Amino acid sequence: LQARRPDLVVQTAFSEQGSPTLREALRAITADGATDIVVVPVVIPPEPGFDSWLKRMLDRWRDEEWPPLRIAPALADHDALPSLIDDLVQAAAPFDAPATRGKEGSVLPPQRYRMLVCRGGPRNNAGAAALWAHLRARQKDEKLRTTGEGLMTALTTCLGPCNLAPVVQLWPDGTWYCDLSEEDIDRIIDENVLDGRVVRDLAYVPDGRKKFGRRSSPTP
Repeated sequence: LQARRPDLVVQTAFSEQGSPTLREALRAITADGATDIVVVPVVIPPEPGFDSWLKRMLDRWRDEEWPPLRIAPALADHDALPSLIDDLVQAAAPFDAPATRGKEGSVLPPQRYRMLVCRGGPRNNAGAAALWAHLRARQKDEKLRTTGEGLMTALTTCLGPCNLAPVVQLWPDGTWYCDLSEEDIDRIIDENVLDGRVVRDLAYVPDGRKKFGRRSSPTP
């Protein structure tokens, strides 16, 4: 696209498990002086709900000072996609299968910390997908699996406290962190994972009493 449209500045971004994240890319091109931004979803095969997820994330970040944003139709919905895939099929090259290999073992992960990120429906609506993307990008960029005592991350189904979303739980201590932003994830990594200190003002104690989100209620 950059070669075909030299008048544009093209920036790749990732919604999950890649760097830069969408938010980082938007910040970068805004800092470079962009006056109009078009987000082109390149998601194949189409993922149900991606369009609504994208709009929720942009709304979540509405306090950022960005130029006007437009969202292009998804590539997976474009009429030319079947023809493009057919061209690729016609250009396919022969593949020589490698020799059969014997059984391979696996090394058990030595990392001490496990961060579980809840991805049930209410959590996605509250921004869990953006937190996951931010977390995975930081994990990759800073090699957090092998830094300090090591961090592994995993998506889960419902962890329970839906009204406190987004929710993560950090093991081995089982600390609950709720109602989080991307900046909060940074603090959890810096203070708890790398420095061994629970982030008290973000942590929630499972004492059997009803809790309220820090940002959604004046009474935590």
